[in-house]
Amino acid sequence: MNTDPIADYLTRIRNASRARHASTVIPYSKIKEGISKVLVARKFIKNYEVQTSGKFKELIVELKDWSNEPIQIKRISKPGQRIYLQSKEIKRVKSGLGMIVVSTPKGIMSGEEAYNTNVGGEILCEVY
Repeated sequence: MNTDPIADYLTRIRNASRARHASTVIPYSKIKEGISKVLVARKFIKNYEVQTSGKFKELIVELKDWSNEPIQIKRISKPGQRIYLQSKEIKRVKSGLGMIVVSTPKGIMSGEEAYNTNVGGEILCEVY
């Protein structure tokens, strides 16, 4: 049994990127789909789609061609220690080259978007 599905999602993307795979298959959830939308919007992954395999949905994530360096994803808020920040406390990652993914009352969004809309929330991960 998987106790942290978001960490599993991030690990599958990280491992597929390091192995230079074109895509990876991940069990579906709304949170994972929301994180995927943010990653596609900021061009860290190429695309994603939801497919039904048997009676369960799957998220198929197409990865970018990282010829120089694979994608770096780090889980921040964990089940044992949740990290919450107000909008003004959200900082830039790698001088703006990376991003933070935030779960807010208005949905999952990037840290920059949360800062601009003045909404805080749980810091899920950082990507660069």
